[in-house]
Amino acid sequence: MDLIGMICFFILGTVFGSFFNVVGLRLPKSIPFHNDRSYCPHCEMQLRWFELIPIVSYIIQQGKCRHCGKRIAKLYPLIEMITGSLFAFAFWKIGLQVELIMILLLISLAMILVVTDLNYLLIPNKILLFFLPLFIGLRILSPLDPWYDPLIGAAVGYILVMLIILLSKGGMGAGDMKLLGLLGIVLGWKLILLTFFIATFSGALIGGILMLTKKLKRGEPMPFGPYILLGALISYFFGEQIVTTYLTLL
Repeated sequence: MDLIGMICFFILGTVFGSFFNVVGLRLPKSIPFHNDRSYCPHCEMQLRWFELIPIVSYIIQQGKCRHCGKRIAKLYPLIEMITGSLFAFAFWKIGLQVELIMILLLISLAMILVVTDLNYLLIPNKILLFFLPLFIGLRILSPLDPWYDPLIGAAVGYILVMLIILLSKGGMGAGDMKLLGLLGIVLGWKLILLTFFIATFSGALIGGILMLTKKLKRGEPMPFGPYILLGALISYFFGEQIVTTYLTLL
């Protein structure tokens, strides 16, 4: 039964992942995404239904538009695959309960913002404001212990980045500050600190590798949102074990 459920959630996730690609690419440019059919960004030909099957269409078309032959960005199938895998893993780990909706929304937020930040170096306020009441409502239905932990988490996440911005005079962006505050509602103060640590470590590591391989120049802006969201997902799924292990070692 779990296997069937995981397959269903994987398929559901790939479908949503395809939609998240569209939202992430169109919303920052104020292009409608809720009623316009998908089209090739190169030749602007509208895509038929069989060109929109998540992952499968990309493989069949060998990563190219069937109309103009231009390469399709690898980010499209990657977001679909990751979203599907995370949806399936969330179902396996949490099961059918209210908290499952919370993590599915967190995954959805992460995938949309990865697309916007990688493409435009932007974390849109519209996306954060859309998810804010949903996270608050779900934290009321599925509270943390203690119940006020989300409030402290939001304050810690927001103030932490605000201090970094003030002290470094722009070392991080306001979008990162608002994102970490929003994630604090989901995670609470302990896990938001863990999220920040993971984000800083992974960002520094990957940034260093990119500079060594000359794919990133010193001083060139690098999207930090994906690392925050990576840290948030790791903290959500494994944070309690990580914190417990750390305290045990102390």
